[in-house]
Order: sequence, then C-alpha cells, then structure tokens
Amino acid sequence: MKIEQIYTGCLAEAAYYIESNGEAAIIDPLREVQPYLKKAEQAGARIKYIFETHFHADFVSGHVDLAKHSGAEIIYGPTAVTNFDSHIAEDAEVFYIGELSIKTLHTPGHTPESTTYLLSDKDGKPYCIFTGDTLFIGDVGRPDLVQKGTQTMEEMAGVLYDSLHAKILTLPDDILVYPAHGAGSSCGKNMSKETFDTLGNQKQVNYALKAKSREEFIEQVTDGILPPPQYFAKNAAMNKQGYASFADVQKKGNVPFSAEEFEATANHTGALLLDTRDPQKFASGFIPRSINIGLGGQFAPWVGALITDLKQPLLLIVEDGKAGEAITRLARVGYDYTIGYLEGGIAAWKAAGKELDTVTSVSVQDFEARLNENPALSILDVRKPGEYEAGHLESADSRPLDYINDWTNEVNPSGTYYLHCAGGYRSMVAASILKARGVDNVIDVAGGYAAIKTTGLTRTDTIASH
Repeated sequence: MKIEQIYTGCLAEAAYYIESNGEAAIIDPLREVQPYLKKAEQAGARIKYIFETHFHADFVSGHVDLAKHSGAEIIYGPTAVTNFDSHIAEDAEVFYIGELSIKTLHTPGHTPESTTYLLSDKDGKPYCIFTGDTLFIGDVGRPDLVQKGTQTMEEMAGVLYDSLHAKILTLPDDILVYPAHGAGSSCGKNMSKETFDTLGNQKQVNYALKAKSREEFIEQVTDGILPPPQYFAKNAAMNKQGYASFADVQKKGNVPFSAEEFEATANHTGALLLDTRDPQKFASGFIPRSINIGLGGQFAPWVGALITDLKQPLLLIVEDGKAGEAITRLARVGYDYTIGYLEGGIAAWKAAGKELDTVTSVSVQDFEARLNENPALSILDVRKPGEYEAGHLESADSRPLDYINDWTNEVNPSGTYYLHCAGGYRSMVAASILKARGVDNVIDVAGGYAAIKTTGLTRTDTIASH
C-alpha cells in the first residue's frame, strides 16, 4: 500500500496518489497531470480512478485531462452533476484499488456534493479518510459557497454539523485525516500548518469539533467569514463543466515577444501586463501600467482575487526561465488566456530604449522619521482585517488588498500614500494597481508591519493593539 500526499504550497492544496498491486487512484489532482501519469508509469501501475471530493472553487482540478490521458474513471459523490463522463457514486458505495477499498461517505455542508472517502487496508481495517474541504486540520470547510437562491450559510453549516457527527466522528480515533487544504487557503479560516493528523487528536484540538451543540457549531463556523474571492464560483463552474486542455493553454501562452512585439501586442489586444518578479525588483523599474504579483508569494490566489475576468488576455514579464511556471500557476486557477511573454525580460525592454516607471520604496527608518515629522501622513494598511485588528498604526487606514477593486475610488489620485502590509509582498501589489489606475504618488514601506514593529513607533501611542 502506498499513499502519497502531494502538497502544493502556493495553493495550500493537497492531492493524493494511492497505489496497490498495480492499480492507482488520484484524489483531487491539480490541473497539470503529467506528474501523476509519471508516478504511475514509474511504478508500473494503471490509474483506475480519479476521486473528486467536491467541485473545487479555489483551483481548477485536473480530472478531465487526467481521465483522457489515463482512461481512469472520474468519481464524484452523490448529487453531483457534470457535463463530462463521470460516475456519480451512491453513499456507502465501495471501490477497489488492488487490495485496498475506498468507501464513499456523502458529507455535504461545504458544498451539497461534498464527499469524504474512507480508505481501508487489505484486512478491511479503516486506515485514513480523504476529507476534501469537509474537515481540515484545525478547521472545517466554509459553508457559504452554495449558490444563491438555495440554502443559506447557516443552513449549510447545520448540514455540515450533521455530516461530521454522523459520518466522520463515529470513525476510529486512530485513522488519519487527509484534507484537501492547509494554512493559507481561503476555504477555511483557522487551518493548521500541519497537513494531516489523527481523527482522535482533531477531536481534542479542532474548535469546530469541540462545539457542544449544533447551534454553537453554526455560530462558531459562520462567525468572521470573509467574502470568498471572486474567482471561486468561476473555478467551481469550470470543474463542473470542463475546460480547455492544459497543453493547449501552455502552448498558447508560451510565446516569446521582443520588446517591440510585446508593446504592439499589448496595444492591439488590450492585454493586462502582469509582472511576476520580486517586489523590490519591480519597484526599481517596470513597464508603465503593469501589475506586480510576484511568483514568490501566493501568486495564483492573488491573481484570482484581483483580476476579475478569467478571459482577460495576459502578457507576462518574468525572470528568465519562469514563463512556463507562471503560465502553469495561472492555469491552475482558470486563467487560460496568457498570450505571450517579454523575451529577455526588463533588460530587453531597457535595451530597446522603452520607458520605465518606478515605485518609491522607503526604509522603515525613513518612514519613521517622516511620520514623526508629519503625523498626518496618509497611510494605507493593506493587510487583512483580522491582521489590522490584531495591531496597527493608529494613523493607518485599513484598506485590504483583497478588496482593492472596491476601495480604489476612495483614493485621491493627486494624494500621496504610504502603503504597507505584513512583509512587503502585498503592498507592492497594491502600489502597482494604484499606479496603473492613475495614483502616481504611492510609497511602499519596505519590510511592512514586521519592520514597523522594530522601530520606535511601537513604543508610542501611534500603535493600536486590540
């Protein structure tokens, strides 16, 4: 028996490879399927099943492509309806992979079709559960993703409570819990950095499982949920309806353009210029009106949160050799319309004598001196609301990057604004967006709030902690 968790940190997503006696199954695969095919080929195994725990909202699954390449059958739980060939399992239906059995446990609540898969060993002993977004390590799935016009968030939370108590908490304490996500995912609000645990330990430490009643569970699980990113519903629809071949998306996007071709293509297509370099490299020189979302951070989720049109043509500015990675990570969240990249990067743009813009980035010491001299500086804290509430500069306004498309019109284009986040990644994203929208005087505080806390500002009443 082989069970391998394949964890992708930038998406905080876990897929699973299961193998026994020459047969294999994949649970919740990512969009690029070659790694799964290669694993099976190297093991001399045939991929028999592709199990989907639900219609994922935060990434485009690889189920359709993987089925085409492997001949495996796609399995969904009860109530799922797809636009492609799939097997809709009945509750308690059992599937066999070599000497192993996998039992379907319908566990609605996160979504109506959400399903947990119980794996038992060759002796029929329950070994682990693949819980998808039903049960996380330290949390449970958010219950607010059901389509409008059906059940409310509170009603779905109640359904989730029933699923957990009827189907999961009755299982042996020693079985392992393998969820679809870990810390950093927007599919929950309190996920642990750990990516698996025993069910027994989760009963002891998971706040949602310790709720003393159904009512308390509903209250705790629904409290403080931020609105889902705008791309969630769009990714769920792609997972339900099908999507373009990943190979075709790569081929269409992996087109090198010279500086002249890049500029002409941008003007002709209206493409968004997406610069994926490190924030400080971007600040020192970038193509005017380009947006910085660095590959070094949670690139794909931020693209999904901020670029509202999945069909928006994209032109990339990347470090050498990074175009393929950027295209892959965009496709994982449904952005299939990359049309090329700047060959040679910013160096080629400079060599062609093209215009560059910059973002002023000041050290935290410089920022401290400026703020002491002028306490009326306009400061925008672009961290999440919870981060801001945990501690912030008293004079800073909370303007979360997540909702920049909602608050940009509140910013005076002729004003001067100092931006910071926790460490510098998100503030540069925000600065680039504001610059592209005509706010010229934006100044990034290098190092963000982590650096601010090392200054004298934290020893004055300009810090507010709650």
